Amino acid sequence: MRFDHNIMIHINNLSYRYPDGTLTLEGVDISIDRGEFVAIMGPNGCGKTTLVRHLNALLMPTAGSVSVFGMDTKDMSKVWNIRQTVGMVFQNPQTQFVGTTLEEDVAFGPENLGLPQNEIRKRVDRALLEVRLMEYKTHAPKTLSGGQMQRAAIAGVLAMEPECIVFDEVTSMLDPESRQMILDTIQQLHQSGKTIIYVTQRIEEILPLADRIVSMQDGRIEFMGTPHEYLASVGSHVPAITSLMRKLKEKGFDVRDDVFAVDDAFLEIIKACRMVEKENIDDE
Repeated sequence: MRFDHNIMIHINNLSYRYPDGTLTLEGVDISIDRGEFVAIMGPNGCGKTTLVRHLNALLMPTAGSVSVFGMDTKDMSKVWNIRQTVGMVFQNPQTQFVGTTLEEDVAFGPENLGLPQNEIRKRVDRALLEVRLMEYKTHAPKTLSGGQMQRAAIAGVLAMEPECIVFDEVTSMLDPESRQMILDTIQQLHQSGKTIIYVTQRIEEILPLADRIVSMQDGRIEFMGTPHEYLASVGSHVPAITSLMRKLKEKGFDVRDDVFAVDDAFLEIIKACRMVEKENIDDE
């Protein structure tokens, strides 16, 4: 079979059963393109985290297969290359810290790659600048705030220069300001060409960013499509901004009712207000 280089990750009929016999994934099929932003959503226990842990060979399929650029995750000779391609940032960043200072921690991955010191230094500085933590490079990671720790964990992954980064509920324990800063960082990474796979239960934070939504339930995929298709499928269970736009439309305002980004909603409301103002002037 000829390998399509535009497909980064191919998941074929994936099932996974934990050692205690619990079936967590069943018949999952997904292909993720290079440079795509895919959000994986669903309630606790639906299999989201189990699924993404297969993407860099932290878990092995019970049935089916997972491949990264054609490399089968069950091929032990390919695991190191797979983990260099797909980086993981977890919900609790403290589980990823190994260094006594932030710069030591970020350097850990590149050092394991056997890179020369000058290249390690470049990667560490570049990663810390990208997440806006350079001034904290001599601080102990665990003395940082929650949002800073999450950005530090991202820096550690960035220094490995993976083509794809998986974010597993990374904003779930953060305050709104820190959450937005992490989302801004992830959006910038996507705009720079990274493939992003983002696991979340927060529909409102991901709809403006994702190219595609994958919704899971009981270990299976129940929906896969664009954010607009997702909104059409969920009926009344929509973000607050979409609900507002629908109410404005019901009141007679000429606005789109499939908007889920605040900036887009603002532009729609301004446009509708100008139309009302013009109609009032014409009536006079």
